[in-house]
Amino acid sequence: MSNSIGLDSQKSQALVSNLNTLLSSYQIQYMNARSVHWNIKGRNFFELHVKFEEIYNQLLLQVDEIAERILTIEGIPLHAFSDYLAHSKINEAKGISDGQEAVKSLLDGFTTLIKMQRDILEQAGDASDEGTAAMMSDYIKEQEKLVWMLKAYLA
Repeated sequence: MSNSIGLDSQKSQALVSNLNTLLSSYQIQYMNARSVHWNIKGRNFFELHVKFEEIYNQLLLQVDEIAERILTIEGIPLHAFSDYLAHSKINEAKGISDGQEAVKSLLDGFTTLIKMQRDILEQAGDASDEGTAAMMSDYIKEQEKLVWMLKAYLA
């Protein structure tokens, strides 16, 4: 049985489940980026404060795109913070004000997101869901570069 955009309904619902886990992880990564943006201190305050704002703004856009993709494939996006905490594969980062620690925390989160997105990319390919596959491919490419930059900062 196909949904209204011609995708297998059963495969789409399996994707919805994984996309909701991804959405939850994005929400926690977003809040972690906001937190370090607000709380950063030290010699690199100015450059990191600006970079963290850039990161959380991009994450916020992607949160919306993921939720809308879930709706497009006829699922329901999680929309309560308690659900995000329960489903996220990224842990909350609390009380971080040191630049190195903040960058390491965000780096770990993006590494997790990339792995999740690779799994969803494969699953979307198996479901012939080009829209989800293209989204994951775009996110992976962008975040691989960011991971390289964050690692270079820590070197």
